[in-house]
Amino acid sequence: MAFTLSPLLAAIAFLALLEYYGTCRVRAHIATTLDGPFNPLTVPFDVSLRGNAVDLPDSDARVRRLANGFEPEQISVSLSVNYDSVWISWITGEAQIGYNITALDPKSVSSVVRFGTERPLTLEAVGYSLVYNQLYPFEGLQNYTSGIIHHVRLTGLKPNTRYYYRCGDPSIKAMSGIHYFKTMPVSGPRSYPGRIAIVGDLGLTYNTTATISHLIKNEPDLVLLVGDVTYANLYLTNGTGADCYSCSFSNTPIHETYQPRWDYWGRFMQKLVSKVPIMVVEGNHEIEEQVGKKAFEAYSSRFAFPSEESRSSSKLYYSFNSGGIHFIMLGAYIAYNKSADQYKWLEQDLANVDRSVTPWLVASWHPPWYSSYKAHYREAECMRVAMEELLYSYGVDLVFNGHVHAYERSNRVYNYTLDPCGPVYITVGDGGNREKMAIEHADEPGKCPEPSSTPDEYMGGFCATNFTSGSAAGKFCWDRQPDFSALRESSFGHGILEVKNETYALWTWYRNQDTHNEVGDQIFIVRQPHSCPLLRKKVNQPSFSDI
Repeated sequence: MAFTLSPLLAAIAFLALLEYYGTCRVRAHIATTLDGPFNPLTVPFDVSLRGNAVDLPDSDARVRRLANGFEPEQISVSLSVNYDSVWISWITGEAQIGYNITALDPKSVSSVVRFGTERPLTLEAVGYSLVYNQLYPFEGLQNYTSGIIHHVRLTGLKPNTRYYYRCGDPSIKAMSGIHYFKTMPVSGPRSYPGRIAIVGDLGLTYNTTATISHLIKNEPDLVLLVGDVTYANLYLTNGTGADCYSCSFSNTPIHETYQPRWDYWGRFMQKLVSKVPIMVVEGNHEIEEQVGKKAFEAYSSRFAFPSEESRSSSKLYYSFNSGGIHFIMLGAYIAYNKSADQYKWLEQDLANVDRSVTPWLVASWHPPWYSSYKAHYREAECMRVAMEELLYSYGVDLVFNGHVHAYERSNRVYNYTLDPCGPVYITVGDGGNREKMAIEHADEPGKCPEPSSTPDEYMGGFCATNFTSGSAAGKFCWDRQPDFSALRESSFGHGILEVKNETYALWTWYRNQDTHNEVGDQIFIVRQPHSCPLLRKKVNQPSFSDI
């Protein structure tokens, strides 16, 4: 039966649609990368957004320890290499900080997970536990020893399935409440997780809480954190913090950290990561050098990584599958040149990717290769020189970075030249950390950094020289927004990646200052495998399924 709306109802419906589209900023036409390359665009900076970059205090209820005795806390889920396995991690017992500390015995508490697709939970897995220390042998500096950190790998899981679990030690009645997670879909060209949240440089500020609140409302199936987790190294061991460590604490004998910030972060994030898997790659704020030149102790101890499963010899780089996407997580603060273990591992990992099973190839590391901001400008140039050709030759589709505290999306680019077969680089270092936003661009008058100031001491030598071709030939910086830069904006936020099929993926960036369903940037990333044949072919190597 046909029917018509009355003029009044039609008017109401029209107004409702106007309100809906106005609120959501849904575009009648969403651009695709096939429409590019795009003319560079800079969204003007809103000076009112500089506030709120203040860390949550230890008195905030969201970061205080609520567990009693050896009850589990800071519970999180992370992926193994395929859908059929995940890691469950948690902490028991109290950390200690002071001048005379005694480490807990990790063998004193068992690492047990009981799980299943329905209750009662009839399956059980046992893992391992450890503690780590952050030691500073200098007068007046306090040392830290962690609670007992547990990691348990669950195997034999079904794809796209909700599992319930409890973790802890049943022998001492120290088990968590019941949590749940959903496994990834099976790998295949038409099989993808619904939404993947991408965020970087989080810290634990009031801006961070806004980012995570918006992110949760987008109901992601997976979270990628592209480095700089807690910013514990903006603090002295006595808990005194600053927006800029070197500016405020220039006379300290070693770069101190306040490790309880890691515990605060783990407690705050549990509401999200106890049910949504989180995959992390290290940033410079995770280096945290201590006695004996040890580094990355907190990062390497607190998170579970599928390094062994992906045949990596280090927790600082690894890979995994999520449906029809193969993710490669690279370490910028460990050797990456052609003779390094990481480079050799990357060659083998790329050669092992079967694009008929995982058509999408996504890479991530912390410092961006393509950024037009003054902060960290061309800092990772040596890494780019070493690795860009390899990634390009295997047809990497997307690259996600952090480090620069702003948002920037590139046109497809290779070796600073617009290239329809190059990756799209997206910088999302705008998670909300205490160091505030990057707002100056290297192409603005007087803002181009002096070349010798650009290398990072942890990233190798000096590789950033004047450009030899293109519109910036003979210069260290462009005198306008670079051609590779499609869009840049200084706002806090996060991104959502929705892979639709083997060709199209929708990328959406959300700004904290907007309502959670407003769009700051949106584009379809389109693969063109027939127009961009791989320069290197898959070789017959053992696959993840053989592990």
